[in-house]
Amino acid sequence: MSKKYLYTKEHEWVVVKGEIVQVGISDYAQDELGDVVFVDLPEVGDQVEEGEGFAVVESVKAVSDIYAPVSGEITAVNEALEDSPELINESPLEEGWIVEIKIDGSAQIGDLMNQQEYEEFLKEV
Repeated sequence: MSKKYLYTKEHEWVVVKGEIVQVGISDYAQDELGDVVFVDLPEVGDQVEEGEGFAVVESVKAVSDIYAPVSGEITAVNEALEDSPELINESPLEEGWIVEIKIDGSAQIGDLMNQQEYEEFLKEV
């Protein structure tokens, strides 16, 4: 079964797995950033609020905050990124995931765009 990706206007992607969401950055975002050289990951157990920065991706071009698409608790971080930040460039939708968040009971994912809506949004960027 293929994953169903949802997207934010800040170019994060989300895959919903029950009450857990996996989060990364879109192919568009990694392409805009250029070669990723460092990822500053949060800690497991950290609480995040929707719309707030929780991680930083540093590339040869820029330093970018990664924003939480939902509120909740960080339950996993992709530790492979500490040694291989280039995974974000090489496999942004698979191996380059950044964190998993347990959704706060009140968190909404209804504001996220589906693939088609995101592609339309990118035409306006």
